[in-house]
Amino acid sequence: MSRRFIVAMLGLGLALILIPQVSLAVEDHLSEALEHTRQAIDHGKQGHADVLATHAEAALTHAEASEKAKANPHKAEAIKHLKEAIDQGKQGNADEATTHAEMALNHLQQVN
Repeated sequence: MSRRFIVAMLGLGLALILIPQVSLAVEDHLSEALEHTRQAIDHGKQGHADVLATHAEAALTHAEASEKAKANPHKAEAIKHLKEAIDQGKQGNADEATTHAEMALNHLQQVN
C-alpha cells in the first residue's frame, strides 16, 4: 500500500470518529439552553427578575455555542430574545423579561 493511501485512510477514520462528537456537542448545548431558558421562565413568573437574567445568560452562552457549531434561524431568533430577556431582567422587569424568555424557548424548541 502506498503511504498516501494509508494517510488518507487514517484521516478518514479520524474524521468519522470526530463527526458524531461534534453533533453531540451541538445537542448538549441546545439541551442546556432549553433547560436554562425554562428555569429563567419559572423564576420570571415568580417575579425574580435577577435570577431570570442569570439563567438567561447561561442559556445565551449555550445557545450561542450551539449556533456557532451549527447555524439555524430559530437559534438566531432565540439568541435575540435571550439578550432582551437579560436586559429586561437586569432592569427588574420580570414580566417583560419572561415574555422574551418564552419567545426564546419557543424558537429553541423549533430547532431540528
